[in-house]
Amino acid sequence: MENRVFLRAFEYSDLEKLNVLRNDDEAFKYTGGNKFYISKEYDKKWIEDKIFKNQHQIYLAICLIETNELIGYIGINEIDFRNSKAQWAGINIYKNYSNKGYATETAKYMLKFVFEELGINRFYGYWLVSNIPSIKLAKKLGFVEEGLIRSFVYKNNNYQNAYLMSILKNEYNVLKNEL
Repeated sequence: MENRVFLRAFEYSDLEKLNVLRNDDEAFKYTGGNKFYISKEYDKKWIEDKIFKNQHQIYLAICLIETNELIGYIGINEIDFRNSKAQWAGINIYKNYSNKGYATETAKYMLKFVFEELGINRFYGYWLVSNIPSIKLAKKLGFVEEGLIRSFVYKNNNYQNAYLMSILKNEYNVLKNEL
């Protein structure tokens, strides 16, 4: 693994950068969620929730080791310790840092955290069929396509299909030295 980024908890000082990322229309084309106009006040509360209410979700800032600059964020949702599963909430990185391997490096750290620190057995997520780069990343990381969910979300004036994909801890253990 390259070691160009590190993950850290959100700080209130991240508000400006996170608000820009969360209002990026281009990024929302590829997410499984709907578009919302997010005010700084709303994001201030959102950040506070990520700092203090993190029993079932973990959101972390992605920062460059060299400069400590925040370049994006990553999320894990629906953490269910009883059933040993969690949902990939996605990676959002500033456009000028895209296609440089930062998402791949970050995702590898996330997998290590999910399986080796949280002790999760099943890590799953939903990828819009149109989100080819993220689907390729998921497959590269060992995620297996489980099925197509038709009309998963309504956005851009039509219903979008999504793939349900997952990776299990035993699959991760086989692949982790290669990641």
